[in-house]
Amino acid sequence: MPRAFLIVMDSVGIGGALDAGDFGSATGTDAGSNTLGHIAQACAAGRADVGRSGPLHMPHLDALGLGAAVKLASGLDAPNLNAAPRGRWGAGNEISRGKDTPSGHWELAGVPVPWDWAYFPDKTPAFDDDLVALVCRLAGTGGILGNCHASGVPIIAAHGAEHLRTGWPICYTSADSVFQIAAHEGAFGLDRLLKLCADLAPHLHARKVGRVIARPFVGEVGHFQRTSNRRDYAIAPPKATLLDWAQAQGHVTHAIGKIGDIFSMRGIDHLHKATSDAGLFDHLDALIDTAEDGALVFANFVEFDSLYGHPRDVAGYARALEWFDARVGAFLPRLRAGDIAIFTADHGNDPSWHGTEHTRERVPVLVAGAGLGEIGQCAFVDVAASIAAHLGLAQRGFGRSFL
Repeated sequence: MPRAFLIVMDSVGIGGALDAGDFGSATGTDAGSNTLGHIAQACAAGRADVGRSGPLHMPHLDALGLGAAVKLASGLDAPNLNAAPRGRWGAGNEISRGKDTPSGHWELAGVPVPWDWAYFPDKTPAFDDDLVALVCRLAGTGGILGNCHASGVPIIAAHGAEHLRTGWPICYTSADSVFQIAAHEGAFGLDRLLKLCADLAPHLHARKVGRVIARPFVGEVGHFQRTSNRRDYAIAPPKATLLDWAQAQGHVTHAIGKIGDIFSMRGIDHLHKATSDAGLFDHLDALIDTAEDGALVFANFVEFDSLYGHPRDVAGYARALEWFDARVGAFLPRLRAGDIAIFTADHGNDPSWHGTEHTRERVPVLVAGAGLGEIGQCAFVDVAASIAAHLGLAQRGFGRSFL
């Protein structure tokens, strides 16, 4: 039986979203953002020569059609991404009214978000008094710190000392529908932080806030460092997804990385986690040999987004892309006859753009194992429909197969 590998390069957008001007922040809209295109331009211009040098080098994904997908999505000729495609390639368009992790992944799995997410206002304080009181009651503290829009590393640096002194959790949000809580693993306690987030999540999910995220850190004042024990408590998908369809029809499902959190473990038989994208790719390499006939493997590689997109680190993002492409080059020849691997993304996060948030973009849709040719413009839900068709599933959702 054929197998399917759905591989999400978190935030690797390719520009061109028609509604990008409707998204953004106080510093401007997302119109014109292009994560991959602008990284390629920066590399070609010598503006990303930290830990690497020269034009962006991604020959394996480019051979599947990566550069062609950038051109299709945005009209940009990405420097050094100009291979003649030897795979199936296209550009994915999202209809959900968001540029966040759950929206992108759910829609790739066949379920567009049927509601408008709740967001917190970009002001200080960002959270209403009732929510603050609830957090304090659940945490057993006299207050919270932060209470604003912020990026994770700077807010820990700003409030870490007071957190150690008072024991109050550091609470913040972003342009996404999210409530984040940072706390010191030793002083506050990791288990206590995870319980606080788990207890708070149902209250915020009822308000259509998409995720509560635990952001543990360690270290001393001036030397704080976030750990790999992050945990997302995401609202459950509103209906059955590709994972549920496959599991219900007897196909074994494997989730790599934060897929388990994003889908609240629904439809997942086996979860594979690691402390880095390198460790996650080790799981993917193992599964190419061991995944069962008919298996669905759904992977997320988060560090493009978390380590380089939000901090607006162009050179770091380029390094990560080149590392990933090298791993892909060793992975692809090991696909069995009948297998397919689809490489895509859930949104953009242009590290050359203003602000620190995700950017509304189209995403690449690159298929290995399904012959050659242009897919064209497709919908996120078409990814789920195509995998369902490949695996012979009865359910196809709202999409159409491009295979």
